[in-house]
Amino acid sequence: MDIEFFAKALKELGHPTRLQIFKHLVKSGHQGLAVGDIQEELGIPGSTLSHHISSLVAAGLVKQHREGRTLYCVPQYDALQQVIDFLQDECCSREA
Repeated sequence: MDIEFFAKALKELGHPTRLQIFKHLVKSGHQGLAVGDIQEELGIPGSTLSHHISSLVAAGLVKQHREGRTLYCVPQYDALQQVIDFLQDECCSREA
């Protein structure tokens, strides 16, 4: 992954509503959550929620899939781990 990926991911997670959505999705596990459930549980209006989820999808932090009429959002734990690793990869490398 390049620096652009990490900058985009951190930018999107830097918005309070998107961070709240992503943390909520991370708690859901690998099955993710239906968009309707996210909306109900977090109390975010549908159009606003859609906008924020689109930003998380564009950053590669969330994927969506449809089962019948239900749209699910699934957190991408590999992408999250890559962001964490990026932030830590040179930790203390200049310590004497």
